[in-house]
Amino acid sequence: EVEALEEVVEELHRMCLAAAEHIVTADRFADLGITDPRVARAVAEAWQRRAELPSVYGRFDLRYDGTGPAKLLEYNADTPTSLVEAASPQWFWMEERFPGADQWNSLHERLVDAWKKQAALLPPGSPLYFAHSSADELGEDLMTVAYLKETAEQAGLDTDWISVEEIGWDRLSGRFVDTKLRFIRSIFKLYPWEWLTTDRFAGHVLDTLDNGGGTGSTLWIEPAWKMLLSNKALLAVLWELYPGHPNLLPAYLDGPRDLARTAGWVAKPLLGREGAGVTIHEPGSPPVLRDEPCCYQQLAPLPAFDGNHVVLGAWVVESESAGLGIRESSGLVTDEYARFLPHVIL
Repeated sequence: EVEALEEVVEELHRMCLAAAEHIVTADRFADLGITDPRVARAVAEAWQRRAELPSVYGRFDLRYDGTGPAKLLEYNADTPTSLVEAASPQWFWMEERFPGADQWNSLHERLVDAWKKQAALLPPGSPLYFAHSSADELGEDLMTVAYLKETAEQAGLDTDWISVEEIGWDRLSGRFVDTKLRFIRSIFKLYPWEWLTTDRFAGHVLDTLDNGGGTGSTLWIEPAWKMLLSNKALLAVLWELYPGHPNLLPAYLDGPRDLARTAGWVAKPLLGREGAGVTIHEPGSPPVLRDEPCCYQQLAPLPAFDGNHVVLGAWVVESESAGLGIRESSGLVTDEYARFLPHVIL
């Protein structure tokens, strides 16, 4: 069962990359809500030069009950969290509670290996900074970044720490700097690209963006092309390119279409984290369109066990399946308060 799911995850990742290629070559950035030509150019260049840009990880959210094919709910390939729980605590839990058992989990080793392999893509002579927003109230972003920083250090990289709010701009040199006025040459950020390209320093981000080969003065990880995969419009593009695929749910950008009278639908804002703004519409509900751009995906209620609704988080590191994290919630929408559930293979 796990091996079959691993194959599904890697196939879905390949399909997502093909969808990204289609979006770029067909110039469908507007479908993703990317209307700023500068942002579109940056994303397109990052995609075309992706072999020169470090890219570490992502998480598929899947609906799976063990009786039918897993269904893709969304792909967070820019700022996925719940990594810490999936990589280490559930492994230690298994070793203590179920010695001799196994687990779908090679996250830590693969992350360290990923940093080792991609070290050559980093600008020389400067530490790799790790950043999160100090506005994170739950501490999840902080812990995720701290853990990724640790994996980079285990890979032998020189690292440093900064919050997004502490990043400065040196007007004389026209470069980003840290609190000690040192140039920030490369930085991993757990901060969505849609914020980075609309904040008040967005112009500086785009002007100095290193999209591979030293094309700018600051290289950001994850790279800008990940905007193509972390946008819910991807779900509709996938259904358009692979209609009827067993691991996809019907999804559209212009409304729920026939889903309103058949299976029901879920309206998902194109951009959002942890279920924010998601609304559920049962079969027979009036096909109302949201004011904001949304993806309208077929309703596929999460399986419930003792009243807990479960979603699988399947991790990808460097395009390969790397592990599983299970989250459960009281409602049908998985949010930031979801509970992590460790697993074993017996």
